[in-house]
Amino acid sequence: MIDVPEARLREALTASLAVGRWVDDVAAGAPYGSLEALLAAARAAGTPLSGAEIDEALAHHPRIGERPAGDGAAQAFSRREQSSADADDPALARAVADGNAAYEKRFGRVFLIRAAGRSRAEILAELRRRLVLDDRTERRVVGEQLVEIALLRLAATFGLGAA
Repeated sequence: MIDVPEARLREALTASLAVGRWVDDVAAGAPYGSLEALLAAARAAGTPLSGAEIDEALAHHPRIGERPAGDGAAQAFSRREQSSADADDPALARAVADGNAAYEKRFGRVFLIRAAGRSRAEILAELRRRLVLDDRTERRVVGEQLVEIALLRLAATFGLGAA
């Protein structure tokens, strides 16, 4: 059972996906009988995110390969999610930085991907693949990635032994 004070739930939701409407929608369903119920509600509330909501969420995500500023829960998640065995490879770091610049020039926003469980090389390959997508398809992919990140963060926060 996930039955925490509303302030704690909202804080966890915001650290997972900083979209006001999404936080309100998911919080409105509390308490949740299980982690699975919370995750189902979170997925439903985020499918799909509007363009404005994607922009709202992206304002809280650092570029891949850059350290997030601050010490909050969202920044701690980003640090852990971006750690990988090849994260300190200078050639990969340069290629990711170049890819980020090309992506920002092409789409006008930071490149976002669920980094958890992916190597820097895998992230770079996906960045390159997504650079050739049309705007509409790429915006949909970004929204899906934001929801995936949110679900992983909620599972980490409220999973077995985390509450």
